[in-house]
Amino acid sequence: MAIVLISSAMNAQNKDKGTFKTYEPGYFQNSILKGIEEFESQRVAPKQGKTFKVDPATFNIPTSKEAFKSYWHNEPVSQGNTNTCWSFSTTSYIESEIYRNTGQKVSLSPIYTVYYEYLERAENWVKTRGNMNFGEGSEGNAVTKIWRKYGIVPLETYTGLKPEQTFHSHAKMFEELKNYADFVKKNNMWDEAAVVSNFKSILNFYIGEPPTKVTVNGKEMTPKEYMANVLKFNADDYCDVVSYMQQPYWKMVEYEVPDNWWHNADYYNLPLDDFMNVVKKSIKAGYTLAIGGDVSEAGFLAREANAAVIPSFDIPSAAIDENARQFRFSNETTTDDHGLHIVGYMEKDGVTWFLVKDSGAGSRTGGKEKNLNFGYYFFHEDYVKLKIMDFMVHKDMMKDLIPKFK
Repeated sequence: MAIVLISSAMNAQNKDKGTFKTYEPGYFQNSILKGIEEFESQRVAPKQGKTFKVDPATFNIPTSKEAFKSYWHNEPVSQGNTNTCWSFSTTSYIESEIYRNTGQKVSLSPIYTVYYEYLERAENWVKTRGNMNFGEGSEGNAVTKIWRKYGIVPLETYTGLKPEQTFHSHAKMFEELKNYADFVKKNNMWDEAAVVSNFKSILNFYIGEPPTKVTVNGKEMTPKEYMANVLKFNADDYCDVVSYMQQPYWKMVEYEVPDNWWHNADYYNLPLDDFMNVVKKSIKAGYTLAIGGDVSEAGFLAREANAAVIPSFDIPSAAIDENARQFRFSNETTTDDHGLHIVGYMEKDGVTWFLVKDSGAGSRTGGKEKNLNFGYYFFHEDYVKLKIMDFMVHKDMMKDLIPKFK
């Protein structure tokens, strides 16, 4: 009987159609790259060929971010020509949490975290003798990891931009860091102090040296004192959650993706239904979430509708389960592409849509004048269920589930 019911549900669903699209240069090329005084030619996106996308006509997609119930968050800011979404999205999330907990509206420096993340990589590069993933990407819990050790500073005290810069661009900086790291490995130059010092020199040249003291309300303090005494932020109040079958549910596991370069194994692995219940329960209770997952899909309609949906030709809604999710993760059609921030929700046609804040270029198509939802996406709950692999949330939203973990 269950098989018949599922089959009927699949047949009843609209059959979505795909089409090939040819895109003209967008916000990344027309705004970000033009706003960078010097950038590497190899980082300029190649001319777009045809891309296969679902026709959005069969989806009743929300049209305005104003229709969502949303919670306080800073306006979207661009990560520029960098792969630092993990820091931008999680910093945005923590800003919202600070407001929820204290009522303070603060803007914090995502590049401060990036700076010290590179120093941590330098140390690990030496410790592992270069046996680690070395890229620009990382995970959301890298932010809390760095803040525990180094604290955080207000954005106004450290932007990571030179005075003439409009947008961040880390392409040349990363190339130089990577070339130096490879040189160290090739020549067995495993002096940790020297490697870290040279990393600092490169970082200082491109994004500046972070302050070791900040002045807030006339009082000088360290970044760790600012985090604890002014922001009242405790990183231990937060947890990171995944849902995949390749490791046991109800255990703390490693998130096995390249950007988890330090092999952190503090992720709560939940069955998919529980994973989705926590996401929905949290946002409806006023708790936003930092999320990470795949954004390179036929149903990811950045230019067409600032939306993310799952077409029936990918998988019917009724068939989305933990097996479909794991299958895509295992064959790498689901990858750890991007970090974002869920800031609101709405109920529409019996499903939940999520309002998602973005630091990437895709949500900025056409520029602010032409895109009323500039810096945001609308995620259908099916997209979260199938394609969003992890989230960070306050432990309050996991208090009934954490005791089940061994």
